[in-house]
Amino acid sequence: MRYGERTRSGTSVSGWTQRPTAGVGYGVATGGSSSSITVGGVNYTLLTFTSSGTLTITKAGLFDVMTVGGGGAGGYQGFGATICTGGGGGGGVVTQTIYLDANASIVVGGGGSSTSGFNAANGGNASSINGQYTLSAIGGGAGQGASGNGYAGGGSGGSGGGGSGLSFNSAQGFNGGTSAGDNGQGGGGGGGAVGSNATSTGGGNGGIGYDASAFRGETAGTTYLAGGGGGSGSVTAGSGGSGGGAAGKTTTGGNAGTTNTGGGGGGIRGGSGSAGGSGGSGIVLVRFKV
Repeated sequence: MRYGERTRSGTSVSGWTQRPTAGVGYGVATGGSSSSITVGGVNYTLLTFTSSGTLTITKAGLFDVMTVGGGGAGGYQGFGATICTGGGGGGGVVTQTIYLDANASIVVGGGGSSTSGFNAANGGNASSINGQYTLSAIGGGAGQGASGNGYAGGGSGGSGGGGSGLSFNSAQGFNGGTSAGDNGQGGGGGGGAVGSNATSTGGGNGGIGYDASAFRGETAGTTYLAGGGGGSGSVTAGSGGSGGGAAGKTTTGGNAGTTNTGGGGGGIRGGSGSAGGSGGSGIVLVRFKV
């Protein structure tokens, strides 16, 4: 399932043991930034972690968790000035329900960076709870736009396109778009949807991110996370996908994915040795009924 919700009730994170959940209610916790939300007529407390920290459990029970890994970076431009790079893929997104009976360590993954090498930039880092429910956020920056040189990260996109992150069950995220031929334009990074292919003159748009609105108690389409970065182009550049994906550029100096969205960095066009935009850092959301 790509970017789908994964429910894993019945696993105790703190004790690493299976625990039946029949009749088990929601717990209570503090940490991060707290807000009150309503989902389907039910009241919840939502805890938002934009940086690593501790989820303090004051009552054992079930918790709904969404982890978003850091986005991948746009491609590193290591060749001639005509080379256009693809956008980075959005980080992986996992939604699950878990049982917690002790304090939990929250890790928010940082975005990938494109600082060296001639191929695809490293993907974003994982976000996790106690290291067990780890999001494999291999966001995957794109390679160079030249056909045969570019390749994606976790999403296994085509040449010049960034791949999106892996999901909890190791299924691939959505692919990045392909480049437009040898020394062509860069494809858009994959997000909650496939990144667009490049055209003969313009970079591909980044894939739209995962719609996290329902989890946050919002109207559908309000909040997207982990959008793909836009590819670069010689005439026009691709736009970033909704959900923090950065737009590509027709010059050097890549645009970065938005912080705490898992959005992919934008691709660039420019001189030798230029770096694409960094991926946006991830986020962890925890909610419980009140």
